[in-house]
Amino acid sequence: MFTGIVEELGTAKTIERQGDSARLSLRAHKVLEQVQHGASIAVNGVCLTVVAHTADEFTVDVMAESLDRSSLGALAPGGRVNLERAVRADGRLDGHIVQGHVDGVVEVLRRDEHDRWTEVRLSLPAHLAPYVAEKGSVALDGVSLTVASVRDSDFTVCLIPTTLELTTFGERAVGDPVNIEVDVLAKYVERMVTLRATGTAVPA
Repeated sequence: MFTGIVEELGTAKTIERQGDSARLSLRAHKVLEQVQHGASIAVNGVCLTVVAHTADEFTVDVMAESLDRSSLGALAPGGRVNLERAVRADGRLDGHIVQGHVDGVVEVLRRDEHDRWTEVRLSLPAHLAPYVAEKGSVALDGVSLTVASVRDSDFTVCLIPTTLELTTFGERAVGDPVNIEVDVLAKYVERMVTLRATGTAVPA
């Protein structure tokens, strides 16, 4: 479980394709403090398991499901990624509940630069549209953000200078892919409503 508050920017070192999976080695520092084998680290919003590590590098395996649903399959050596360690149970939830289970990839459609903030418009696939609500939460490349506005096929988020400086959004340009994870609470609400509507037994 994560909060969507990025701890540092890491850099992809090597990417080894292994059939329908891949092994990634990434350079990092902060997220490796007290790291252990088997620990979870979100890489651009994708929850991955540490299989090897040193003081400034860690390795993860990425299965086909994650490659198909996220932008990690297009990651190249030297590419920068948002990193976050799993949240501690005794820590503050500064963002929102993020599972690290990416729902798909959206595209940057437009960037509007303002004096002290940036508005980014992104595509919104039809199957994810019901889960994105104005003033609701969404995780983009692992960054917890508030939806500023939403239309049938796109939505916007607004970024402060700190977000632009500390995450990959400072580099994101029109046409770039971005991993999206919608609010898990919306998924459960839809699931329960659907089951009740179809007459499937659901505990009261």
